[in-house]
Amino acid sequence: MERKSVNSSTIRSVGYEPGSQTLEIEFTSGSIYQYSRVSPEIHRKLIAAPTIGSFFKNNIEEEFTAKRIR
Repeated sequence: MERKSVNSSTIRSVGYEPGSQTLEIEFTSGSIYQYSRVSPEIHRKLIAAPTIGSFFKNNIEEEFTAKRIR
């Protein structure tokens, strides 16, 4: 999945696959997680958020099933 760099102190890049509704987050630590069943609207709001890390923590981290891929 192609990820795009974002301006965040905790998240390095974000990718999204609308067909499978999979959100992929690469953290500055180097870890990469995929989150399942994330709507396109949540992805859009994440990318548009003034503070991407805070939006992730408040709206994604505990709300969606995650799988560590690295």
